[in-house]
Amino acid sequence: MADGTLKVGTIITSSGSGTITLGQSNETVALGSGATASGFGGANTPAFFAHKTGNQTVAQDTQVLVAFETEIFDTNNTFTNTSGNYKFTPGVSGKYVIHASLYFATPAAGNFHRLYVYKNGSSYAELGQSNNGYEEGVNMSTIVDSDTNDYFQIYTRHNKGSSITVQGNTTWGDVVSGFGAYKLIT
Repeated sequence: MADGTLKVGTIITSSGSGTITLGQSNETVALGSGATASGFGGANTPAFFAHKTGNQTVAQDTQVLVAFETEIFDTNNTFTNTSGNYKFTPGVSGKYVIHASLYFATPAAGNFHRLYVYKNGSSYAELGQSNNGYEEGVNMSTIVDSDTNDYFQIYTRHNKGSSITVQGNTTWGDVVSGFGAYKLIT
């Protein structure tokens, strides 16, 4: 068919399986106004977000796994918050945005607070911050390549004195320390 409009209800291969190609190389396939696409794997899932509900004490110069006790959402049941694991295992290969925020409620002068993203039990990315004895937060995002069985956790460490507190919800119910991830559409 030359230039024109094709109107059909369903397009399938003659054999019932295989590949159907729309467009050619260097062309764009556009959807009409108000039309949606489905079934092409174009969702940012798996995705989850969890947060701390209770405070967690962290001793000086000790790298500690942060306990994110409560899930806000978990599209594919990929976050584990039981048995002391607190880890995200995507189950689907791809590129992921991992993000975390920690709020340190115990002010103490010193050199640093650190937030670490761990991949399969080893540090993958870290961010540190110094202060002069005031309460502070550390926020970080990173992009990672993940295989189906990779897993990710959040750790922290400080050298602010004897111990500090990573705070859970505030008395107003605000989420102040959280951990989340989502798959990038590529």
